[in-house]
Amino acid sequence: MSNSPTFLSRLTRSPVAHDAATATETRAAFGDLAPELAGLLSATAGCSPFLRDLMTREGVWLREALSAVPEAAFDRLLADLAAVPSEQLSDALRLAKRRAALFTALCDLGGVWPLEQVTGALTRLADMAVDLSIRTGVAEEIRRGRLPGATPDDAADGAGMVALAMGKMGAGELNYSSDIDLVCLFDETRYKGVEQEARQSFIRVTRRMTALLSDLTAGGYVFRTDLRLRPDAAVTPVCLSMAAAEAYYESVGRTWERAAYIKARPCGGDLAAGNRFLRTLVPFVWRKHLDFAAIQDAHDMRLRIREHRQLNRALAVEGHDMKLGQGGIREIEFFTQTRQLIAGGRDASLRDRTTVGGLRALAAQRWIPQDVCEELVTLYRAHREVEHRLQMVQDAQTHTMPASAEGVARIAAFCGMEEGAFRTGLLDRLSRTDRLTEGFFAPGAAEEPLPDLSESARSIVEGWSSYPALRSDRAQQIFRRLRPAFLTRLSRAANADEALVALDGFLRGLPAGVQIFSLFEANPALIDLIIDIAATSPDLARYLSRNAAVLDGVIGGSFFAPWPGVGALVEDGAARMAEAADYEGKLDAARRWMKEWHFRIGVHHLRGLVDAFEAAKNYADLAEAVIAAVWPLVVAEVARKHGPMPGRGAVVLGMGSLGAARLNAGSDLDLIVIYDAAGAEASDGPRPLAVRPYYARLTQALVTALTAPMAEGKLYEVDMRLRPSGRQGPVATALESFRSYQETEAWTWEHLALTRARPLAGEMSLRAEIEDFRRGLLHAKGQGAGVRADVAAMRTRLQAAKPAKGLWEAKNGPGRIMDIELMAETAALIAASPARGVEAQLRAGGKASVLSDSDQQTLTDGYRLLWRVQAATRLITEGTLDPATMGEGARAFVLRETGEADADALTARIEQVAGLAARVIDAHLGEVEDGETHHAD
Repeated sequence: MSNSPTFLSRLTRSPVAHDAATATETRAAFGDLAPELAGLLSATAGCSPFLRDLMTREGVWLREALSAVPEAAFDRLLADLAAVPSEQLSDALRLAKRRAALFTALCDLGGVWPLEQVTGALTRLADMAVDLSIRTGVAEEIRRGRLPGATPDDAADGAGMVALAMGKMGAGELNYSSDIDLVCLFDETRYKGVEQEARQSFIRVTRRMTALLSDLTAGGYVFRTDLRLRPDAAVTPVCLSMAAAEAYYESVGRTWERAAYIKARPCGGDLAAGNRFLRTLVPFVWRKHLDFAAIQDAHDMRLRIREHRQLNRALAVEGHDMKLGQGGIREIEFFTQTRQLIAGGRDASLRDRTTVGGLRALAAQRWIPQDVCEELVTLYRAHREVEHRLQMVQDAQTHTMPASAEGVARIAAFCGMEEGAFRTGLLDRLSRTDRLTEGFFAPGAAEEPLPDLSESARSIVEGWSSYPALRSDRAQQIFRRLRPAFLTRLSRAANADEALVALDGFLRGLPAGVQIFSLFEANPALIDLIIDIAATSPDLARYLSRNAAVLDGVIGGSFFAPWPGVGALVEDGAARMAEAADYEGKLDAARRWMKEWHFRIGVHHLRGLVDAFEAAKNYADLAEAVIAAVWPLVVAEVARKHGPMPGRGAVVLGMGSLGAARLNAGSDLDLIVIYDAAGAEASDGPRPLAVRPYYARLTQALVTALTAPMAEGKLYEVDMRLRPSGRQGPVATALESFRSYQETEAWTWEHLALTRARPLAGEMSLRAEIEDFRRGLLHAKGQGAGVRADVAAMRTRLQAAKPAKGLWEAKNGPGRIMDIELMAETAALIAASPARGVEAQLRAGGKASVLSDSDQQTLTDGYRLLWRVQAATRLITEGTLDPATMGEGARAFVLRETGEADADALTARIEQVAGLAARVIDAHLGEVEDGETHHAD
């Protein structure tokens, strides 16, 4: 600190004296100072009678403070205050306030400190004043024996009482003559059975604190103190228990109270208890879903304030309220806080208490444009400086520009400006602020006229008023503004009537409307997305109505960013689950998180941002990330009850399409769990289990975690029939049993299944060992003479059980996906290749001369077309696509995916590639006719 620049060396600006005579008198009084310092003091005195009086009263101290490093001078002021005896506290607080008011004003006016340092210094003094007042009051209650069970040592932390700084004090942004907003609470858990006596004691402490800070004495006052932000202030005591406050906010807390708690901060007394209380309010302040309904609440609040204070008038300098008026400070604060409320529940980086910090966090996460952020920061700082000068004139708690031209001229001079330039600049800044913020708050104006509707369409639209989402007046009001936009966009769909029916299904399924309709109103691009989905996939539209929260992710800033990959997904999912307090909460959080990403993949595919193969890899990455994130959670939960996994632990294997890392929108997960007890007989925990039931319970817990229908639905359907002995075998398989079974008992189809097995989670060395075994087994078992015959018999059974259904059937039937996958697995097994993906297995078959180059190409080409059809089908419907009855939007999507001109061309192409693929497979495995396989000569 000793090397820091002095006050004099940091001067960058000065007011212009409004009262020349006073300025001359003050310059003479401080003629012993450097000319620059004397000039600052004289110009300041010529604008502010209040600061002139403080200079006269504190002149000796001021000279010493100005000769020091500014930060050191202020630190010394606070240190002196902290050291005073309690009986001298009242006078010492007022002395500190006078000196702090004078010194921070000069640092502000001289440009020595930026705005944030000025407001931060004022806040530091307020924090200390509140803390000393609480501790002194609590100590007196303890001395008089009024606080049950408390000892003198308890006064050091307020004996469980805490003051929460709200508003500008909470944010460290106190203005020059600010009052301080406090919420006083006490930790009732420290006073079980005597809570009422403790409450009365803390009420007395709060009242004494308020008087100590607010009463005007010969030494002045410290801070005007406002306790009205506490819960239900009209009927509650000035200090209440944390439990009572929490119950209030959970039951009837309003949007303005949520906004107030963005800035809340413990500032005096038991800071640890205060922080614990604020953590309990996180779900109240920061909603888990994007909360666009807060915009309307904030807008209504702004209008009520303006109407109450009669601020709805033409913009003018005289009499303008810099805080609450048009284009004022509160507009920027509301703009920032409302955006924080909307998204801060999902993104903790947005939970900055300060206005400037909040704006910059919003810009960093792309909730507002960077240029808008910087302009609002500049405007905010300029507004606050004008506000400070209004208050410095007479230490008045005012935000209003003078009503006279002479008064405006004084403020212009205080800002160091010529009056005309000041007026022009102020009006420009107010107009810019209004322009930047008003468009965000103001809802749509008058309703637009509805487009012309057919009789059937009009009947559907008229029925909307009876849906659950439109039960409330508020929902109906918002939707009336939205309805024209929905219907106008619908009229542009390929088949408007089809799209309207799908949109009707979406609206009918919504359980509530205010939040989702507010989301649409604030983000009109989402209406286009909903219409796209309704026009293409009615099933997806119905899914959306049940899971509307997934739309949060669309506007979360990164919805259209590049795919993050498995590692980043695992970290993101684990972080989301960590925010929940208990096991069920974490599993619900996993469901919300998974659905958002799953929806993102579908939207990207629907809109052509990724193709069927990229989407398939993304779906597989997501499933792998879910398992990797949920597995440790399940392991910890079972360990809590039964002890850690005995032996080396277990591994989760992905089989089938998951193992091959190619899933579609409707895929379930094929899993196997393999464990190695390594000689252990039982677990070691509160309720120990033998090895086999332990791992069976662990596996069942994993399946339940993935499949159980919870408040947020389920993650995936899980199929474990590919484990040894299928449904008859244990749900978890010991490593040695797995080895023995695969080597001596398994059928050829089970070896085929292993060609796609992939470890997804679990102990790393065990994963490596299982993979080594898989590769060795494929090499040993693929050479048998009976492999092709076994596969041929299996193919016959499959074709009989799952024939093709419909012209656009892509999965089942000769030469279609399952048939080609069977051939690819056979090729990989015979070639002893570790490859898992269909194309890679076919290439391996080519290299090993299992397949000719032309056969390999035929199968690959057929598979890729059929996969595109299958991926599109599963995004559109759970059933089979019928080109004769499907909607125009869905047909257009499938044709775009496959590159075909029309439905007939795609039908012909499917028949062609399936026929060619079937002939190749027949040549290698034998023809399938009437349930029998006929081997080629």
